[in-house]
Amino acid sequence: MREINKFKKSYPNLHYHITSGDTEQVAEKLDKGLLDFAVLAEIPDSSKYESLVFPKADIWGVVMPADVPLAKKKAICADDLIDLPLFCSGQGWQKDIPNWAKEKMEQLHLEGSFKLSYNASLFAKEHLGYLLTFDKLVDTSLESGLVFRPLTPRLETRLFLVWKKHQTFSPIAERFLQQIIASFNL
Repeated sequence: MREINKFKKSYPNLHYHITSGDTEQVAEKLDKGLLDFAVLAEIPDSSKYESLVFPKADIWGVVMPADVPLAKKKAICADDLIDLPLFCSGQGWQKDIPNWAKEKMEQLHLEGSFKLSYNASLFAKEHLGYLLTFDKLVDTSLESGLVFRPLTPRLETRLFLVWKKHQTFSPIAERFLQQIIASFNL
């Protein structure tokens, strides 16, 4: 978003469309030529895509109401989540959380899955469950009534900017890619 904001200053008439989904959904649109770029939260298939790694990894944690006892902790371990109703993206639940929870995974209860953290945060806000998600995807300001607590041990996910191999970009998409490369110091 920061890069789009910078780019808009140079090209104020730029219009863009953002689509959300899991890796499978976004990659399908990329393969069909419906998207110039995708941001994936898993290592892309290098036989199909070119990619850049974002400079910083996303940090996993739990979003929960500020008034629950678990919110008093500075960090959350797998034992803290046993028998609690959990919300998580399907992709995160299948790939990231098992690597973190290890043998405790069988004791964790997925109450529901989602594609957008904001939607799941509304359920968490209503005390329906605890949201496993990346930091800074949900408003956890004092006014929100929600807090974010990082997982311990720390769980990080690298993000990748991806595009099809041998892609012919429009001039504006090519300029945007060059800005990203410069910004990522590549």
